[in-house]
Amino acid sequence: MINLSPEIIAIVMLGGVFVLVLTGFPIAFVIGSVSFIVGILVFGPTTTFHILFSRFYDLSLNYPYLAVPLFTFMGVILQHSGITNELYESLYDALGRLRGGLAIVTIIFGTILAACLGVIAASVTILTLMALSPMLKRGYDKGIAAGSIVAAGTLGILIPPSIMLIVYAPQAGLSIGQMFMGAIGPGLLLSFLYIGYVAIRCAINPKLGPPIPKEQMTPITLAKIGRLLKSMLPPVLLIAAVLGTIFAGIAPPTEAAAVGSFVSILLAVAYKKFSFKMLKEAAMETLKVSAFVVMIAAMSYAFVGIFMNAGAGDVVAEMILAVPGGKWASFAVVMLIVFALGMFIEWIGIVFIVVPIFSIIFAKLGFDPLWAGMMVVVNLQMAFMTPPMAMSIFVLKGTAPKELGLTMGDIIRGVLPFVGIVGVVLVLMVIFPEIITWLPGLMFKSVR
Repeated sequence: MINLSPEIIAIVMLGGVFVLVLTGFPIAFVIGSVSFIVGILVFGPTTTFHILFSRFYDLSLNYPYLAVPLFTFMGVILQHSGITNELYESLYDALGRLRGGLAIVTIIFGTILAACLGVIAASVTILTLMALSPMLKRGYDKGIAAGSIVAAGTLGILIPPSIMLIVYAPQAGLSIGQMFMGAIGPGLLLSFLYIGYVAIRCAINPKLGPPIPKEQMTPITLAKIGRLLKSMLPPVLLIAAVLGTIFAGIAPPTEAAAVGSFVSILLAVAYKKFSFKMLKEAAMETLKVSAFVVMIAAMSYAFVGIFMNAGAGDVVAEMILAVPGGKWASFAVVMLIVFALGMFIEWIGIVFIVVPIFSIIFAKLGFDPLWAGMMVVVNLQMAFMTPPMAMSIFVLKGTAPKELGLTMGDIIRGVLPFVGIVGVVLVLMVIFPEIITWLPGLMFKSVR
């Protein structure tokens, strides 16, 4: 065993993860290897194996994580069934005549998808396949089109049912249900500001998002309104099945996830989209996503165990708490760290590694843990839109048809204003914390 100070251990572990992630190795193996090697060197094999085993065992008994495969399965069933396709067409008929209307439709549709899927890759893929080609073929600016898809698709990790919220809550000792309710305000505010940005940009410069040509416009009829209302039925039923049962206190999030999975199958059957082939594909995809989450969770949990037992967590906390300028300066440093990490490390690794440390800091600074947690989650929205670790951008680039000629430069140029909007929302949530806390407060009262 080697006698190392907590300061050195903190630098070696955090620096080791950061450097090795840049090599391209899967983050689960990187985190697990660093924690195992440092544990052996500092504590010896017996203590290290005890820490790792106890952490893995605790994780396996964490009941709320059952919601991860259930919500994933619900989203995959909805994605493969295609029952939301008609909703996009109905919104397209209703709003396509506006300047920037197709981009606005994309953001609205992405917001609705976010409340049904909860998985970013699925949301961005669906939006790319359905919206990118129609926008570009009608003369939309590539940046506006790509930015709208990436921003709207990324809402899937914020608006419940969100896998990120399910993972975050147990790490911070928070209620998943309260986090779900706390995320609705910021998620809808982001969606509203995205729509406002597109509308203003296209009003100033109509060439960025021209409306449908007059010869292609058709009058709005009662039949069209009925079609729109009918297409809204599946997502409304699904949202009511999940969030309604949680808000009403009928079931906690894990059981609500099971209800949502069951309702998604019923909807697929009702719309004649169900097949055993689809069920098999959904089960396999759910297994892959869940295994990915659990693998990273286990390795990250082990990492935090070694990190905390070595005293490195106290070193990081003391360093942030000692920042001159008071508690808001310390909070700003935490936000900058989260933003910087999001550019290089996948969100799930960030949540499992830093949340146990930062939750202690938030408590010492006197911040509401729910508010502080949602600030971190909204901050991580930018992680999906800022290279080099920008999942939403890469999913869009990989899904976009090559004949459209969409470049990485077009995507980044279009995404940057939406990243700025996320920053504006963070500031608004500091000034008006009720954006986060109002709905969970109502939920608590209704439960009592």
